[in-house]
Amino acid sequence: MATVTLSGIRQDLSNFDFSGLGIPVLVLLIITMLVLPLPPMLLDVLFTFNIVVGLVIIMIAVNISRPLDFSAFPSILLFATMLRLGLNVASTRVVLVKGHEGSDAAGKVIQAFGDFVIAGNYLVGFIIFGILMIINFIVVTKGAGRVSEVIARFTLDALPGKQMAIDADLNAGVIDQATAKVRREEISQESDFFGSMDGASKFVRGDAVAGLLILLINIIGGLAIGLTQHDLSLSEAGRIYTLLTIGDGLVAQIPSLLLSLATAIIVTRVTTSESMTEQAKAQLSNPGAFFVSGGVLILLGLVPGMPHLVFLSLGAGAVGLGQAARLELRRRDFRTSQEAEVSASDTTTEELDWDDVDQVDLIGLDIGYGLIPLVNTETGGQLLSRVKGVRKKLSAELGFLIQPIRIRDNLDLQPEVYHLVINGVVRGKGEIKVGQELAINPGHVHAQLEGTPTKEPAFGLDAIWIDPNQKDYARTLGYTVVDAATAIATHLNTLLRASASELISHDETQQLLDKVADKAPKLVEDLVPGKLPLSTITKTLQNILDEDIPLKDMRTILEVLSTVSSGTQDPDALTAAVRPRLGRMIVQSLVDIERTLPVITLDPGLEQMLHNVLQQSAENQGLVIEPSLAESLFSSLGEHSNKIENEGNPAVLVVSPSIRPWLAKIIRHRVRDLTVLSYNEIPDDQPIKVVATVENQNTS
Repeated sequence: MATVTLSGIRQDLSNFDFSGLGIPVLVLLIITMLVLPLPPMLLDVLFTFNIVVGLVIIMIAVNISRPLDFSAFPSILLFATMLRLGLNVASTRVVLVKGHEGSDAAGKVIQAFGDFVIAGNYLVGFIIFGILMIINFIVVTKGAGRVSEVIARFTLDALPGKQMAIDADLNAGVIDQATAKVRREEISQESDFFGSMDGASKFVRGDAVAGLLILLINIIGGLAIGLTQHDLSLSEAGRIYTLLTIGDGLVAQIPSLLLSLATAIIVTRVTTSESMTEQAKAQLSNPGAFFVSGGVLILLGLVPGMPHLVFLSLGAGAVGLGQAARLELRRRDFRTSQEAEVSASDTTTEELDWDDVDQVDLIGLDIGYGLIPLVNTETGGQLLSRVKGVRKKLSAELGFLIQPIRIRDNLDLQPEVYHLVINGVVRGKGEIKVGQELAINPGHVHAQLEGTPTKEPAFGLDAIWIDPNQKDYARTLGYTVVDAATAIATHLNTLLRASASELISHDETQQLLDKVADKAPKLVEDLVPGKLPLSTITKTLQNILDEDIPLKDMRTILEVLSTVSSGTQDPDALTAAVRPRLGRMIVQSLVDIERTLPVITLDPGLEQMLHNVLQQSAENQGLVIEPSLAESLFSSLGEHSNKIENEGNPAVLVVSPSIRPWLAKIIRHRVRDLTVLSYNEIPDDQPIKVVATVENQNTS
């Protein structure tokens, strides 16, 4: 059997945390007051305690600098209201049971408040008590409830913008994850707090109604009991029960009015770093207002028949306050100017550092305020997840980590416009209709849709903005239908892929080298910086990305660079040396494995002519050919390329290795989607088929 010792009990009690018993004890006290009769002496103590609670709550409400500093207020308001109502029930029981014994039957506190308000006139007592009820119920409680409702709605409406600002600062590196987490929690607490205040204001309103009903019950019940059960006269019963009822109601209404005022103060506060007293002192210290008010009172005091002493004295007092406020304002301005001079002197003596220079974001997405719902995940916004998916997909396909994409709202933009920014420069833009679907015309549709005509932002295709309920119908007609977030993400993906070479710098190159060094440390150690500097490797990788080749096979790239670095350190030459080793990857990005690759070739005479021109232009570092020959070449390549693409095949031009780099550069921007390969970049086992040959049509 287990033995319980006194020392063990003492040890357990010493380890027990009694600080958490306050609320449970209060709940038990409220239940006790609702069920059990309390002696008048205990009622005096509890009524006094209730007044103290109301005073403490309103003093805290006045001195906090922001509403969240008193985030426990809704719960405290609930318990304070229940405590007051419990006291009402307990005092009502005593008044109705022992009221016939005299005006002190319910305790000294109720008797004192009743005598003070009534002052020998019961009608005046009723009127005063009624006025207090009107002030509490109609003015303070109703106003606080309305303000709580409006603030709760506005706080929820502003939630998406605040969350987006946090995400934008996090993506930009302005704050870290821990700070972002704290700020998100604060926003969540703020919305929860004002939502709770909207409900808590109903407690205060219900409390005022309950006080009025309890007053009527005490009067009617007391008179009935006094006349029928205790044989009191009507005047005697009216005197005793009226005094007790008004005293009881007044003792309860004072804390209730304090709670109502505290509620109104909390919900009408503007969040600043100052308390309400400091705010009022700073903002009411307006000398002009005091001078005008004092002057008006003095003029009224000079009018015959007016109470001259009161008006003149108060007018002079207002002028005096205005003078004091002006002197204080001058002292404040002097202190501010002194502090500004000190700050300016400190600034001029201190050297600038790099913190004073803002760096542009590598990748940014600026949106108009009308597109904010696309970012708010709580209302179904998918843009953040789509952008994250684009970044993840591109990082996997290109072979290096794409830097975070900063999304921010830009008030300079039209509400439904967005800008895609790379290195601080706008590289793409579009207009989005939130809540609608984008139906893209791929070139063959069965019928036209009704909607807002537009252009698909990524590829410039004809498109129409339609209602979501038309989505299925549009697809049956042959349209490609995407939502607004997908349209932006597709545009972003296309732009980043086309600008891949601008997204990699020395830092990304070093990270790639570190990753390869985990599995091939000797390869990286011998290459950098012994054979090639980091800048040359970076430029070579940029060239490779410029030609739509991913960096997934970094080990092969570094092996080639290590082998050929002894012969050249020119990035263009290094790129040309790397491409043949990546030939299989290049070809498989064009056609599936074991599928024949259709190619375009140049007539041997034309190819030899270009080779000769290249040799003659070697000192100019560029391929200079006759305009007529260039125009004929580009025209023929464009025709063959379009024909092959219309057949569903990739357009590929195969030339000799010596002219491939130069020809690829001049063709890239003239013939879209034409891939230029050299003979040695096609694997030996890759089947090919010559589908067209470009001849020299220049007869000059």
